[in-house]
Amino acid sequence: MTIDSDRKPTTLRWAVRLLRAEAAALGLVAVWLVWADLTATTTDLPSALLVTAFALGGAVALWALGGALDRHRAGARAPAIVLQLMLLPVGWYMIQGGLGWLGVPLMALGLGVSALLVSPPTTRALGLS
Repeated sequence: MTIDSDRKPTTLRWAVRLLRAEAAALGLVAVWLVWADLTATTTDLPSALLVTAFALGGAVALWALGGALDRHRAGARAPAIVLQLMLLPVGWYMIQGGLGWLGVPLMALGLGVSALLVSPPTTRALGLS
């Protein structure tokens, strides 16, 4: 009898770690947005609350997808890839706005996690091959 020691390949482990790290970072942005909403002197309250809710929802979604992938739920792969590919236009507009130091790493992160999620070891571990 042999034991499959590669039940959770390195590519899947790193994808989960990076998704969880993104969730934590976006959660910190959401906390900052809540603070900014509460301390702003003038604001368009509905827009501010919508942006804050979007950040909170994104953090929850990334964390949940990381957990689902950690439990080998194949259905979580496609939404996770979509969220990663959404970093490409965000990064592009950051570069256009003079924040290349942040936009380039965001684009690389999105492409890198997407590559981890479609790699053959991850595909096999999720039972998609």
